[in-house]
Order: sequence, then C-alpha cells, then structure tokens
Amino acid sequence: MESEYIIEMLNIRKEFPGIVANDDITLQLRRGEIHALLGENGAGKSTLMSVLFGLYQPEKGVIKKNGEVVKINNPNDATALKIGMVHQHFKLVEVFTVLDNIILGAEDTKLGFLQKKAARAKVEALSQKYGLNVDLDAKVEDISVGMQQRTEILKMLYRDNEILIFDEPTAVLTPQEIDELMEIMRGFAKEGKSILFITHKLNEIMAVSDRVTVLRKGRYVGTVNTKDTNKQELSNMMVGRPVQLQVQKGEAHPGQTILDVQGLVVPSKVHKNNAVKGVSFQAHAGEILCIAGIDGNGQSELVYGITGLEKASAGKVTLCGVDISKSTIRRRSDAGMSHIPEDRHKHGLVLDDTLENNLVLQTFRQDRFQTMGFIKRDAVRSYAEKIIDQYDVRSGQGPVTIARSMSGGNQQKAIIGREIDRENPLIIAVQPTRGLDVGAIEYIHAQLVAQRDAGKAVLLVSLELDEVMNLSDRILVMYEGEIVGELDPKKTTVAELGLYMAGAKRDK
Repeated sequence: MESEYIIEMLNIRKEFPGIVANDDITLQLRRGEIHALLGENGAGKSTLMSVLFGLYQPEKGVIKKNGEVVKINNPNDATALKIGMVHQHFKLVEVFTVLDNIILGAEDTKLGFLQKKAARAKVEALSQKYGLNVDLDAKVEDISVGMQQRTEILKMLYRDNEILIFDEPTAVLTPQEIDELMEIMRGFAKEGKSILFITHKLNEIMAVSDRVTVLRKGRYVGTVNTKDTNKQELSNMMVGRPVQLQVQKGEAHPGQTILDVQGLVVPSKVHKNNAVKGVSFQAHAGEILCIAGIDGNGQSELVYGITGLEKASAGKVTLCGVDISKSTIRRRSDAGMSHIPEDRHKHGLVLDDTLENNLVLQTFRQDRFQTMGFIKRDAVRSYAEKIIDQYDVRSGQGPVTIARSMSGGNQQKAIIGREIDRENPLIIAVQPTRGLDVGAIEYIHAQLVAQRDAGKAVLLVSLELDEVMNLSDRILVMYEGEIVGELDPKKTTVAELGLYMAGAKRDK
C-alpha cells in the first residue's frame, strides 16, 4: 500500500553552538497539498527545511519518502529525490544570465558541449505553462527581486522536482507579485506537486494552504487544517500569547518641521532616467509620514539621497534647520538621523563581525565607548546586553554571536534597537518589518508609535499596504520617481491607495 505521506520528517533534532534549533520535530507532507510551516523568527523553520534539502545533517531523527527511509547528505541527494527549494536569500550567480542560472548544475551536454538550445526550449515551455515570464538573457544582477524569485522557481521546475520548498517566498514581493505567486502555487498543487511553504504571514496561510504546522522556539506545537482555524488562533499558537493584530495608537500631534526635502533629484543606477524627479515634502515632529508605492518607483533612491548613500544631482535636504545636502553619511548620522535600511545585509550590518560591534557602529567614537581611541570593551558589552534584552534579540551566543549566523528577523530587531536607541529627532525606517513575525511586528510598530509620541519624526517607507494604512498618520504615494498624491489613512481606502500606486490616479 502506498504511503499517505510523500515526505515524513520524524523526531528531527538539530543543534548549533549554544542553541537547539530543532527539538524533536515531526512534519508530514501529503501528496498534492500545500502545507504551511509557521513560526516566529528563529523558531527553526528554515533549519528544518535545510535538513530536508541536505544542507544540514540532523543529530537525531529520520526522513522518509513514500514510506521508505532515505538519507539526504547534500542538495544533490535532495535533487535526486525530486526535492527542490527556493531559499529566502536567493542562491543565484549575479553575473550569469537567467538561463545559465536555471541550468547550472543540471546541464545537458553532448560530447562535452552544452546543449543550450534544448535547455532553452524546455525552460520556455515551463515559463509558458506556469506564467513565469522572465527574460532568459538578462543578467541576474539587472533584474528585480520578483524576477529573481521566478528564476529560482524555474530552476526547481527544470529539475522536474515534485516536492517544492518555498522559504519565506513573499518577503520581498509586491502585493501584485504575491497574488501571482499564490496562483502559481495553486497550479502546482493541482498537478499533484507537494508544497512546503515557510511563512509568518497569516493572510497568505489562510488564502493558499491546506494544512499548517506551527513551530515555537524550536519545538513542534501542532498541525491544524487551515479551514478549521483563524488568524488569531494561529498567532496565539505561534507566539504563545494573544497578539494585537491591529496597531494601537492615539491621535498624532505634529509639531515643528524636522526634515525638509526640496526638489530632490537622484539619478538611477539601472537606467538613464532619474530615479527621483524633483521630490519635495516635509516630515514633522510627532508624526509617522509614510512613503508608499510599488517597489521600484524611486522610494529606495529617495532614501539613499536623504541618507547620503547616493549623491543627489539637485535639490536640498535640511535636518533640524541644518542644510545636510552635501554632508557625508557620518555627518548626517551625527546631525540627528537614524536609518533602518531596506537591505539589512548590505547597509545594516557587518555580517562577519559580532553582534556587540554591530550595535555600536555609529557610536563607538562617543566618550562612553572609548578613551583616547581605545574601545571600552566592558561598556560595549553591557550596552549590547541592554539592547539584546530590550528588543528580544535571540542569538545563540549573546553579544559575541556573529551577525551572519542569526535569523533574518533577529538581525532586523538588532538594527531597529540600535537605531531607535540613538534618540535622534528623525528615524527613517525602510521596510522595518520585512520578514518579521506577528509578535515582532507588533513590538516594532509599538516602538515606532512610541517614538512618534516622544516627539520624533518617523519617515516610514513600506510596501505592505496593511502597514501603510495602520501605522501612518499621513501617506505620500510615489509613482515613477514623483509624489503623485497625499492621503489621510483615516479617509482613504486600500483600493484608492492602490490606484495612486499604479499611477491610475494623481493629485493635481
């Protein structure tokens, strides 16, 4: 008799220095189902999937496929068993084309020559069938994250995989791309492919999954049928307490102008046009001002221009009455600007350094952390311990944990703690909750509201429509490098906001 489950992971245990990532976890995947794996940041979801994909070897436990015990020593073994995985941080070669990335490691050769024509035909057929349109000849470094993700999915399909693992697949996508991905996943399931889908977005679980397995702090909490549960129940299972899914905040009382941006123009790196075309606005003390828009409409470059990460070609930026348009990044930081960057790996952390050193990146020159140019190690350590404790940053070895080894959500919490703690009048928060679970999002939102209420100006850049509507006091919509509308979240709707974001509507 054929087993009911295509994959079973039984009593899996996986340890790392100072932490048990998976503690006796059992997961059973049925044929043709979409099975969601839910849990907080650092609950052990990615680790468990990396065990299934052969990236890690468990200390205990067995894996079965179709009821037979299998040994997966590396990703090639997983591929041979028809298991494929799209990782949270994509594993693509940036200087290769899309097509070369898709066939890499599974090349078709004849007498030692690459059979690219046949490979291209196969990839084109797959992309037609599943509506995954990508430019096969574009280099990966030149395409959007949504397109990179499609490349990863095509890579799985090209290998004829029947078990598909998606690790946080929607963390970097726009709302439109998320809807498309959900459709693609439903199509796979209809064809009899089995999907494991790691996420902590409850809306997506309710929309697309058949069953949900919940992990908490490395342990198995339970498996439920999606149709028999709801968002509140799932968030309680995941965090272990009731979570406020709505932002709690009172009225805003905007005060004086903290940030004044006039006629800012920032060139684009990708194409010939300017990415930011003469943008002007003001952010006031005591308000959360949100820049909304679909990814790629100049929001990132606007922030680069304000923070000094990119040179503006025209315009003026004034912070607390001081013109900082020509200042260095460090001067802007010292003038009262905190920045929670969009790309935590590129601009937020020194990944191969310790957590404690990362927490004093902008402040180690202050007297409290150095004497005559020598770092006061004890002061740095006790400061790091304070931030770790206050922001619940989970790391295997505390302050001396290497930043790279922490889960994405905990890296994010460390950056947010560091930036808010500097007590600056302006906090620029770009995608502050990207990749965070409901418990962490609730906490970060409360922190940003508390900063607003303490008289800080918060400039929020977000692609999450719920976050834009719930957290902001005023919304500016960017479309193709310009501000096309100013909206009051109390008086507008998600549908209207969407029209502005798509460029279908604009203020005169």
